[in-house]
Amino acid sequence: MASAATNFSLSLRTKQQIPISKPSFFFYSTSKNNHLRFKSNNFPSHSVSTARYSRICATSSRVMDPSAAKSESTLPTTVEVDLGNRSYPIYIGSGLLDQPDYLQRHVHGKRVLVVTNKTVAPLYLDKVVDALTRGNPNVSVESVILPDGEQYKDMDTLMKVFDKAIESRLDRRCTFVALGGGVIGDMCGFAASAFLRGVNFIQIPTTVMAQVDSSVGGKTGINHRLGKNLIGAFYQPQCVLIDTDTLNTLPDRELASGLAEVIKYGLIRDAEFFEWQEKNMQALLARDPSALAYAIKRSCENKAEVVSLDEKESGLRATLNLGHTFGHAIENGVGYGQWLHGEAVAAGTVMAVDMSYRLGWIDEPLVKRVGDILKQSKLPTAPPEIMTVDMFKSVMAVDKKVADGLLRLILLKGPLGNCVFTGDYDRKALDDTLRAFCKS
Repeated sequence: MASAATNFSLSLRTKQQIPISKPSFFFYSTSKNNHLRFKSNNFPSHSVSTARYSRICATSSRVMDPSAAKSESTLPTTVEVDLGNRSYPIYIGSGLLDQPDYLQRHVHGKRVLVVTNKTVAPLYLDKVVDALTRGNPNVSVESVILPDGEQYKDMDTLMKVFDKAIESRLDRRCTFVALGGGVIGDMCGFAASAFLRGVNFIQIPTTVMAQVDSSVGGKTGINHRLGKNLIGAFYQPQCVLIDTDTLNTLPDRELASGLAEVIKYGLIRDAEFFEWQEKNMQALLARDPSALAYAIKRSCENKAEVVSLDEKESGLRATLNLGHTFGHAIENGVGYGQWLHGEAVAAGTVMAVDMSYRLGWIDEPLVKRVGDILKQSKLPTAPPEIMTVDMFKSVMAVDKKVADGLLRLILLKGPLGNCVFTGDYDRKALDDTLRAFCKS
């Protein structure tokens, strides 16, 4: 078993360098079990920048009271995804769509294609077009408005993006802009990766789910009738612009769905963040601006750090999929779009936690805490009754984390904030969990 602990730094837009200890990662692998263990639950605090904005290089900070940020500048928080010459910023703040510079600095060339859906377009398309063109008359903007819903995350709908791009005679200097939730972000990013073999794109996520998870890290793709996200590419954006004001129009169900991914970060790698969530969940559900901004920032820091260390999901990044193997099976089994992604992940997380407990890897109080916070978040804690053991097994057999015929899972192990990505587990525990949650 090898361990590595190095120093990271928080680089500000001044010459100041503040050393930050990066958490240790413990990897151990054999040809038998491909077992990876990840531990990361002690993050030191960092100072707040007085420069134009702080540039957080893929690190996480100690949980702080978000109300302390109310007196800070209205300039956005910027979390940097550190990928060498492909690094990019995540801008987080209120009213960012009214500040054109943040978008315009990342547009390449003079042609832009905005990809959005019929729900988001009436709300924010005009505002985004204005932000792209204000004081910038040389830029022309086209748009394609797709149907809304997970059931449209398919090849037929994707072709509508290519049709519009080709009909508009866009060239390799164009920029695609994803305006919407996770479905739009995934599809626009995949289209950008393939159009003319790759053009620039920008993410403008408008849901909690997309803001805290899917817009960050460059995973793009579409679903297949046999499995979720099986067709896609790793393709990083030029930037992610998170205007937290877009959450004002988000339905309550979508808000709760996104919180499933927020909870995930606390369970797998950030115990203090989970404890903060337990105390502040009602504020999040009530859309308290400072609480939401803090949860988004903290989630992005966690995601950015993992992506910077394992962009192509060779091991560590897979830990971000806690509950997703079970959850994807639910989405497929009931029909894409019937359950929201976060709802399926929440039920899948409960199943993963149940299995972790059956293996003796976590204690009973942690099981209860997981159930309690998901219930508090108004999320499901069990799959729908339609799901059977055979349905779970058939979909899980084609999961992206299957390697050499072995289903690998992300499970909790040890104290809160620790998890493993492994294929080395007692198959009886998996069978027992499936039978416990399914009638047949």
